[in-house]
Amino acid sequence: MIEFDPSRPKWEQIAAVLRERIESGEYPPHYLLSEVQLEAEFEVARATVRKAMAALREDGSVVTTPGMGSFVRQP
Repeated sequence: MIEFDPSRPKWEQIAAVLRERIESGEYPPHYLLSEVQLEAEFEVARATVRKAMAALREDGSVVTTPGMGSFVRQP
């Protein structure tokens, strides 16, 4: 669990943490990002996690396949 900055949206902060993990290699290419696990880890609502995942999709960090999940994109 991270300590959230009250001046920034939580989804933005979660997206930043996930980007760091992807860039550092902690989450390698093809790694499945589970919304359920992220929801529990960050102690936020599913909608917040989904907004963070949408931001990662927009910047090309992850790709989402319907019925399969969201995966870290190959660099």
